[in-house]
Amino acid sequence: VEAENQTKFSEFLLLGLSEDPELQPLFFALFLSMHLVAVLGNLLIILAVTSDPHLHTPMYFFLSNLSFVDICFVTTTVPKMLVNIQTQNKDISYIGCLIQVYFFMIFAGLDNFLLTMMAYDRFVAICRPLHYTVIMSPRFCVLLVLVSWVIFFWVSLLHIVLITQLNFCTDTEIPHFFCELTQIIKVACSDTHINYVFLYVLTAPLGVFPLSGILLSYSQIVSSLMKMSSAGGKYKAFSTCGSHLSVVSLFYGTGLGVFLSSAVTHSSQRSSIASVMYTVVTPMLNPFIYSLRNKDVKGALGRLLCRAAFCP
Repeated sequence: VEAENQTKFSEFLLLGLSEDPELQPLFFALFLSMHLVAVLGNLLIILAVTSDPHLHTPMYFFLSNLSFVDICFVTTTVPKMLVNIQTQNKDISYIGCLIQVYFFMIFAGLDNFLLTMMAYDRFVAICRPLHYTVIMSPRFCVLLVLVSWVIFFWVSLLHIVLITQLNFCTDTEIPHFFCELTQIIKVACSDTHINYVFLYVLTAPLGVFPLSGILLSYSQIVSSLMKMSSAGGKYKAFSTCGSHLSVVSLFYGTGLGVFLSSAVTHSSQRSSIASVMYTVVTPMLNPFIYSLRNKDVKGALGRLLCRAAFCP
């Protein structure tokens, strides 16, 4: 009992994706490459948006914030995994685990909210074009982002406070490659009823409402496009949504895949492998989606790289 109560001195064991020693070099090279691509790709998007005056609009303001959050998102989980693989050590301190849970929740939630803001921006641009500059003012856009940070700062902090009330046995194993909230609650040695109540009553709506907002925005967009008589106008209006729709599909599709994987297979290892998609792969692919499907971003990146290479 005394050992269980000494949570502040305890350590968790992150089991990772596989315990096969022959796979560890492959995992290290793969995740190091994905992390570098995600960081560099999103950093290029931020530099392109900030350096090009043509991209100083609400849509690209939200995109640059999404890229910043994605950099933080992958950096919260992958470096610790790489260190554990390199040192052949599965330990993560109790404090380190709480910090990882805290920031992971913040950046996952911000990803969700930013995608909703971008959907709302497209809704206003297509369905309320005459009022766009008034509604999507710089002050309003900054306020949306700041409110999102405040919401997830406090929600994540409350989760951490509740976790600190739990007791954990020594050498507790977490069947994941990072400290994920539900996994931490599952391995606790004390009653977790309050943690689950708080998780489903408050945190779940923070995921459901943004998705509902995205679906509502695009239903209104589709309705407005159907009323347009010009086929060219329809294509031009909807083409501005293509990149965002691709990112939304990737983010929610992989998240749903993780949920279904854990619900159907009940395999912690398969669930952790599936979670790689939305924690690492999605932030890595977002810059490619926006740079390949968006002419403005592609042009800005070209000009940025040209300046860096001192093109004439």
